[in-house]
Amino acid sequence: MKKREGKHQKRKEELVFIKKEQSGGFVESVRGHPQWLNCPVTETPCVPVCVDVPADESLNYLLIEGYFSDLCVNSTGVNSTQVLDCTGQDEQFSLVFTIASFMNNFLTLPAGFLFDRFGTTVARMFAIFAYTTGTLMVAVSTPGLSNLLFPALALLAIGGILLLMTNMQVGNLFGSHRSTIITLYNGAFDSSSALFLVIKLLYETGVSLRASFFFLSGCSVIHLFRTFFLLPRRFIPYPLPDRYTYGITCGKSKATSSEVVANSDSQRSAEETPLDKNAPVKQEKSFRQCLLSWFFVWHLLWLSVMQLRHYMFIGTLYSTLHRLTAGEPTLVSQYINAFAITQLCGILCAPWNGLIMDRHKGKPRRPGESEQEADLRASVLSLFLTALQCLLFSVCASTPYLPLQYLTFILQVLNRSFLYGGNAAFISVAFPSCHFGKLYGLVMALSALFSVMQYPCFALVNGVLGGDPLYVNIGLTVLSLIAFIHPLYVYKHCRSLTSQ
Repeated sequence: MKKREGKHQKRKEELVFIKKEQSGGFVESVRGHPQWLNCPVTETPCVPVCVDVPADESLNYLLIEGYFSDLCVNSTGVNSTQVLDCTGQDEQFSLVFTIASFMNNFLTLPAGFLFDRFGTTVARMFAIFAYTTGTLMVAVSTPGLSNLLFPALALLAIGGILLLMTNMQVGNLFGSHRSTIITLYNGAFDSSSALFLVIKLLYETGVSLRASFFFLSGCSVIHLFRTFFLLPRRFIPYPLPDRYTYGITCGKSKATSSEVVANSDSQRSAEETPLDKNAPVKQEKSFRQCLLSWFFVWHLLWLSVMQLRHYMFIGTLYSTLHRLTAGEPTLVSQYINAFAITQLCGILCAPWNGLIMDRHKGKPRRPGESEQEADLRASVLSLFLTALQCLLFSVCASTPYLPLQYLTFILQVLNRSFLYGGNAAFISVAFPSCHFGKLYGLVMALSALFSVMQYPCFALVNGVLGGDPLYVNIGLTVLSLIAFIHPLYVYKHCRSLTSQ
């Protein structure tokens, strides 16, 4: 029996790329590749495509050279000198950022339904269309057509989040390291914003913004190839069934063909299984019960307050650096470059959160403890560390000391990497797996509604506070303390389960 189980496990760990032709019987299997080879293959396209709108300060630096410049007006200074007031331009950029970041989260709910209903291929085709249209809009935009930035960045946000959702299912191939792989993809999504550092540096050497975005539009060919030849049409199931196969075809093999025929029915039913469908068969909570639970309420607040803090930091970063450097362009550019470089580290920081979530797997559980309870207990440390990182990041961001901003950039990318990967991981262990897609989309959508508060905060900073966000930053630092309630509640819940 052990020998047979070993054979099944070995077969699970093979990557067999197969695609059935419409005419039938024309297949080739490519065996012997370990599962980890699939991670870099699918992650590479995530970097240039999944454009993370909330971190596009380098793009902001480029566009501010002329976009919305008609909103700058001459005003009288202290010594009756004429000063160029670009408050209206800053507010317009803040509005572009607010709408794009709102769309990035709010549309996760319909995107999740689209993915669950139609599968990988249809979802990715829609995502690639949105991404290509968005990059083309930026490419053809001019200072006279500044309003094209509104739909362009919104489309980039939609395309990015859909591509992220279709990529996260690759974690299902890695078993006990599933959370690590999911957080790795979230880190890649965060790091993708550093692409604009490259565009900024090319811009400074004479490469036009138009040429850079036309090139990005052309990269859609790569993602089309991967969609049709390296991913299944529907889903990658979890847990993987025996003899699970997917991918490309380019030959003929009787042995493989017979295997596919025998396996087609089980694979089709397995592909219908959404992300994380490995919960034991029992009486599950209804969707309504999940929504009304304290787990959902505190998790929503945990995500929302920290996300708002990040959005406010990004939205005011350029003006803050401009004020702290006394408007020195070279110094502002230096700090913007440093911020963009730190965004590359998201892919390095995110997997550590997954390792925290997966650290108990493969070890014996406590007597009477279920796998879900063990996963929930392991999530407490992740939730607490994420809240602590946000508090430290907010304190540094609120301190008007220029050299300290280097530390702020590091804490920001670390906390952001932990935040979104931990969000998906907690939902998958705290709630019934049959509601994962709906709850994940709903949490992101509701947190997007909460993040709209950033726009009145921007208006307050640029208006009453005269461009100084100090008091708003202090208020957001106090607000971020709410995030500590969530890990405390989960800890008490786990303690009560242990005592029972």
